[in-house]
Amino acid sequence: MTTAFAFLALASSLVRPEMASQLSVHSQPARTSPVDDPVDINKASVEKLIKVPGLTRTWAARIIRFRPYRAKNELLDRGVVSVEVYARIKDHIIAHRIRD
Repeated sequence: MTTAFAFLALASSLVRPEMASQLSVHSQPARTSPVDDPVDINKASVEKLIKVPGLTRTWAARIIRFRPYRAKNELLDRGVVSVEVYARIKDHIIAHRIRD
């Protein structure tokens, strides 16, 4: 155990102060391309959907497969995604209705 602490002390002394916040044990991994605007689940491609935090290629493919949606909560109501996945993505998606 002491060896681990000694290693951490040595490593922290080698880190520049501006980099210290990036190396925090509890920090979230940086996203390569965060989604600024909500993604429309009725129109977005797989590539656009997988940029939504918490959404994998498999979940994105399921969203596309079961289109169209009247509202984003239909992802849960129809069993397209799990409760955990919906909780991660709900603030980053929208469902614009498709006009006939």
